[in-house]
Amino acid sequence: MTSPSIQTGIFTPTERESTATPAKAKKGGCGTGCDDNSSPSIEIDERTKERIAKHPCYSEEAHHHYARMHVAVAPACNIQCNYCNRKYDCANESRPGVVSELLTPEEAAQKVLVVAGKIPQMTVLGIAGPGDPLANPDKTFSTFEQIHAQAPDIKLCLSTNGLMLPDYVDRIKELNVDHVTITINMVDPEIGAKIYPWVHYKRKRYRGIEAARILHERQMEGLELLREADILCKVNSVLIPGVNDHHLPEVNKAIRERGAFIHNIMPLISAPEHGTHFGLNGQRGPTSKELKKVQDKCSGNMKMMRHCRQCRADAVGLLGEDRSQEFTKEKFMEMTPEYSLEQRQEVHQGIEQTREQLEAAKQELETFDLELTGEKMLVAVATKGGGIVNQHFGHAKEFQIYEVDGRKVEFIAHRKVDHFCQGGYGEEGTLENIIKTLADCQAVLVSKIGDCPKEELQKAGIKAVEAYDIIDKVALEFYKETINNQ
Repeated sequence: MTSPSIQTGIFTPTERESTATPAKAKKGGCGTGCDDNSSPSIEIDERTKERIAKHPCYSEEAHHHYARMHVAVAPACNIQCNYCNRKYDCANESRPGVVSELLTPEEAAQKVLVVAGKIPQMTVLGIAGPGDPLANPDKTFSTFEQIHAQAPDIKLCLSTNGLMLPDYVDRIKELNVDHVTITINMVDPEIGAKIYPWVHYKRKRYRGIEAARILHERQMEGLELLREADILCKVNSVLIPGVNDHHLPEVNKAIRERGAFIHNIMPLISAPEHGTHFGLNGQRGPTSKELKKVQDKCSGNMKMMRHCRQCRADAVGLLGEDRSQEFTKEKFMEMTPEYSLEQRQEVHQGIEQTREQLEAAKQELETFDLELTGEKMLVAVATKGGGIVNQHFGHAKEFQIYEVDGRKVEFIAHRKVDHFCQGGYGEEGTLENIIKTLADCQAVLVSKIGDCPKEELQKAGIKAVEAYDIIDKVALEFYKETINNQ
């Protein structure tokens, strides 16, 4: 067995590229609703930080370095959501509820052991569907039992709508499932009735406000029981314009009071081709500005998760990538698991050394003599991970968006795009869409970019900055140069 390479430094000598000097960018602030009045984000306490240190979905810092995987063992669901359409045997969509293959618990355990050997930076196993894990308790818990026994270093995660959560908290605790995510979109049943057509509870189907009331009461009870059991809880909320957008601050307050420690407010995915009720009936999703406005409004009450990728129920790899097709049932069932706790620990030690170096480098940036104006601006970053500007513009499938104010660089969102480099097919249209997606950004930070897209970005008021360095450093240097040139 060949040991994976371990990166202990931030750069290799051949990787570093020179940073282009940024020029003056467009004025006018970030353009996404951010202003000096936005609430500061609540910090997570040290004990919780230790518990989520290697969890890419719960820790913004960890998601640059560690991977996760989901296993699709839970097909049944006990509620219907107007934004959901569970699809099977689908390899071309990346959104919750979509899978290519359903697995038995035994097949899932085999897959986890194979992936843990091939991708040693994978630290988290989650069950998130494609239905609800607690509507499939036998399959869910059997999977957890096998993985806990064979791969004890892998964190176990559960995502649920919360309807059956109160009945299973003790079992979840017993299996050492330390992280639970609940999707909570309302605390007002009248609003809930617009989101959930029906709920199936205790062998009876409920509809309308009564259905939403039952779901709400069970979700709140589950939250409180998780707190009593000392199980970390993240809450997901889908932002649905005109339905719950003005209501989500109330949701935020309620979940905070009952013990949730982080809130993930996600945009509604409502393309008609997905076949959801909302999508087929013209319900739009929020703009980036609308999403950020609600996130900012809630961030003063509790920590916001802003790096969510709304993953498939069979996702594998780092957040933002999907390697599930490398591990189809046909492939992984023929593979011999190469899980090695010792080897995985060695890789994780290398990752932690890199994280320490990055953090030390960031601390040095605090001494920069920047002219602070209070002005905020957004920059887009092409990155393959690691907290580094390290991706070619034409290879980016998404850009990470950071807000810079001269003192700090804060991640606020990611925006998916079609890659520009398509062998000459559709490039003009693709670049136009990318520019539209990044229209509120002052700059795009990339490792390399061609002259043509650079010129078109410049015409749109977006400066292309070529660099290979820590995101914070490049962003702050751009900010300083921009302010000094104004």
